[in-house]
Amino acid sequence: MRKKQCVAMLLAGGQGSRLGILTKNVAKPAVPYGGKYRIIDFPLSNCTNSGIDVVGVLTQYRPLELNAYIGSGSPWDLDLANGGVFVLPPYQTGKTGEWYKGTANAIYQNIPFIEQWDPDYVLVLSGDHIYKMDYNAMLREHIAKGADLTIAVREVPWEEAPRFGILNTDENNQITEFEEKPAHPKSNKASMGVYIFSWAKMRKYLELDEADPNSDNDFGKNIIPTMLADNQKLFTYTFDGYWKDVGTIESLWEANMDLLELPMPIDLYDKRWRIFARTSGMPPHYVDAGAKVVNSLITEGCEVKGVIKHSVLFAGVSVDTGAEITDAVIMPGAVIERGAVVRRAIVAENAHICAGAIVGEETGKIAVVGPKAKIGPGEKVAAGVQVDADAQ
Repeated sequence: MRKKQCVAMLLAGGQGSRLGILTKNVAKPAVPYGGKYRIIDFPLSNCTNSGIDVVGVLTQYRPLELNAYIGSGSPWDLDLANGGVFVLPPYQTGKTGEWYKGTANAIYQNIPFIEQWDPDYVLVLSGDHIYKMDYNAMLREHIAKGADLTIAVREVPWEEAPRFGILNTDENNQITEFEEKPAHPKSNKASMGVYIFSWAKMRKYLELDEADPNSDNDFGKNIIPTMLADNQKLFTYTFDGYWKDVGTIESLWEANMDLLELPMPIDLYDKRWRIFARTSGMPPHYVDAGAKVVNSLITEGCEVKGVIKHSVLFAGVSVDTGAEITDAVIMPGAVIERGAVVRRAIVAENAHICAGAIVGEETGKIAVVGPKAKIGPGEKVAAGVQVDADAQ
């Protein structure tokens, strides 16, 4: 295989428990977003647009749908003879095998995959963030500074800094201290969980970490503090674009609602930095003469006869006459029958809201109707309630 300057390792194995029933049967990176995408489309598209053509996707929890979605990698132009996207689940070696124990251990277990490309640098990514970022610009800065590790950061409001891993730096952006969720932060530079390592140095510290029986095998808890203690060259790279961690029901709903602002905070229409996805292949959407659509995104295959306000409809959604949808996210294949009302809610894939049912309220937490769940005629789902099809 031809040598690669940089390969990407995309951590996509988390359960995403804070997304509740939306990730009961699928990995978080496979959750639908933005009308026609899955969350993982964003880091994969960033890699393609940045010229990084070897991407290892480390899966673990409920990987079936994610694996099927990634397939050969063709939607992201990652179906290459000498490169591409590779799904990397945990595997057994000899008589032993184990799950990925932490972020660092996940990379450690895949050292043979990385080595076959003989890279100079390794980019480590998370599979559950919505953003558009040029990783090549970050790599150029890493090389120019002769860094051992570069960490992408965002400057967050000071009052929010205690929720993040905070990196303190000198005047040259060299990292002097790492604080995990500090009560009294010294800076507002929050780690995005995007790392570029010089591969020789990364391998050394992965092996040292794996040999430590007391380690959590985690980049934030172990690898970064150890490298700092050893006076390695660690720098920050500041990112000032849109970035959203969609790890909760509320943040996923907010990220979808963000797309209804003008100008769109993350420009999905930018031809210079396209977000690629596996399309449904459905016919164009249809909006009936009696329907009303206001400030909404309607994807292919939808049939709309009711009222849609400030909402996102994914492929193949059906909204019958008299139904009203406001401030809602309606995922692929959902059916909203005549006279039903959906407000401040997420209706998951292939869910069915029967005639006259009411889901969500004008205020309060986001209501969620899980995949394939059915809300009967006239039934009500209160704010903050999650309806699981398996419990019905």
